[in-house]
Amino acid sequence: MTERVVLITGGVRGLGLAVARRMAADGDRVHLAYRSSHDLAREREAEFEGRVHRADVTDQDEVRALFARIAEREGRLDVLVHAVGEYVAAPLTETSPADWRRMWSSNVESTVLVADAARPLLRASRGALLAFGVAGLEGLAARRRTAAYAAAKSALLVFVRSFAREEAPHGVRANLLSPGVVPHDHAAADAFDEALRARIPLGRTGTPEEVAEAARFLCSDEARYVTGVDLAVAGGWLA
Repeated sequence: MTERVVLITGGVRGLGLAVARRMAADGDRVHLAYRSSHDLAREREAEFEGRVHRADVTDQDEVRALFARIAEREGRLDVLVHAVGEYVAAPLTETSPADWRRMWSSNVESTVLVADAARPLLRASRGALLAFGVAGLEGLAARRRTAAYAAAKSALLVFVRSFAREEAPHGVRANLLSPGVVPHDHAAADAFDEALRARIPLGRTGTPEEVAEAARFLCSDEARYVTGVDLAVAGGWLA
């Protein structure tokens, strides 16, 4: 099997890092992109030598430069995993216009920018795009504390499905992976809330490794007939 070239934005920490390590274990040549986690980026150089790149994926010029570097160095891109998106938890009365703009920019606009920049490379390789949502999007349910975040992720789902439809004739697949409550070193405080854990049907929170396995599947040849889906990895949470 030809070694795949993979780019994971937001890959130096959290769920992005878990996905990066899982794909590297399969023999993929994994590149990471980050914006501001400089100390963590330096640590990741030991694992992903020479393949850790700084780029603000909400800036079109920086995004274009990032993909130009990948194209120049590797000559191809087979998989793009976009593990970027800020989070805010507050009732609507405490959610500012700036919060709404930040949720849109980091979760939706960043995905649009990287998807557009990756499009020619993914078409050439008949590759795959994977973005991160959040559990419960299919129901379009009201949210008590995460309305701005869930609204942005709902828009992201529409974008990913639209991208999947447009790119299918070119052999490119696009899917959304939507974790539930998954504690990890860089998770929001909500992920450690015992009251939330008690409401998960499977009776426990998820792990980064479980999310990474799902990401690996959606980007693999085993899922070559899967596109435009929203896969919840949430133990039944908000199903």
